[in-house]
Amino acid sequence: MQWTKDNYRISTDKDTINLNYVHSFLSQSYWAENVPIDVVRRSIEGSLCFVLLKSDQQIGFARVITDGA
Repeated sequence: MQWTKDNYRISTDKDTINLNYVHSFLSQSYWAENVPIDVVRRSIEGSLCFVLLKSDQQIGFARVITDGA
């Protein structure tokens, strides 16, 4: 899925995720401080992810946890 408005785009394509961007934010948060990048990668693989881009630069990220049923 993809949605575009002006210079903004929301995508569920996991190839658009900047793993280093997501890891950097999470590893500095109080709920995931120092989380290993492999844990972030695995959590992304098992989730429905939304990436917010402005002019093709990632500025946001969200994920929905699902059991796949």
